[in-house]
Amino acid sequence: MKRSYKIDVDCANCANKMETAANNTAGVAKAAVNFMALKMFVEFEEGADPKTVMQEVLKNCRRVESECEIYGI
Repeated sequence: MKRSYKIDVDCANCANKMETAANNTAGVAKAAVNFMALKMFVEFEEGADPKTVMQEVLKNCRRVESECEIYGI
């Protein structure tokens, strides 16, 4: 399952850190962040609950960029 989410992040470097944090979250098969579009694209592992996984993604992203936001989770 693939989904896209609107994000709020201040710089391209922080967006890159968010992408790395998302990819290191259990339940995420692949994540990509487009800073110019302010979007995060996430492909979930088989059987993963997107809402639960995205809560963990947000926690992990806030460890590297405390003021980031992911909308629609």
